[in-house]
Amino acid sequence: MLIDSHCHVLKEYYNDIPEVLANAKKANVNIIINSAYNYLSSLEVLKTTTEFSNVYGTIGLHPENCLENFDYNIFNNLNNKIVAIGEIGLDYHYGKEKKEEQIIVFKKQLDIATSLNLPVVIHSRDATMDTIEILSNYKVKGVIHSFSGSLETAKKYISMGFLLGINGVVTFKNCKLKEILPFIPLESIILETDSPYLTPTPYRGQKNEPCHIKEIVTFLAHIYNVDVAQIAEITSKNVKRVFDI
Repeated sequence: MLIDSHCHVLKEYYNDIPEVLANAKKANVNIIINSAYNYLSSLEVLKTTTEFSNVYGTIGLHPENCLENFDYNIFNNLNNKIVAIGEIGLDYHYGKEKKEEQIIVFKKQLDIATSLNLPVVIHSRDATMDTIEILSNYKVKGVIHSFSGSLETAKKYISMGFLLGINGVVTFKNCKLKEILPFIPLESIILETDSPYLTPTPYRGQKNEPCHIKEIVTFLAHIYNVDVAQIAEITSKNVKRVFDI
């Protein structure tokens, strides 16, 4: 069994969500964790977790959307299939001019995660030092989504109790992540697609789907020199542990 720990299976991206989920099941992806990025997508994620037995969710306000009107009361009415607050964090690549607002929103949601005793899914782009500094002030665990940093950064996050989300980026020709992964234990990573984004080779140029996680598993099996079943088993256990599924 495979788990896509981070995707955006939302109506704005897909015309037929049941078909996307069916494609995932055919590829042995039996659980997906649907991730929101603002208030409307959080409402939709909540809805999909009640409509589909194999769909779990994370809700929260993405740093790029930090200026949007977000009703934080949504966190008062979560069902037991919402497994984390996310994706939240900092993005100085596209939103450096909103740095202060991002930090305020990030800390507010970390406070909420702490009060609800939920893990967090962290988006951090060109903001590693601030992300680590802020997280060090909280007793939260979770996932560093779409990790692509250095080995030193990976070890720091792992020492703080975080898992690393690995997606289709690792299959890209010029990605340096494949060079450091052999030094990161399988027990510290989980698999994600970030669908509809970051489509892995050989499907680059097409819209990504959770079913494509099989390409990531195959790629990692070569990196770690183990069979696909072992990658699937260990990473699925990691997901279930961090998200209490």
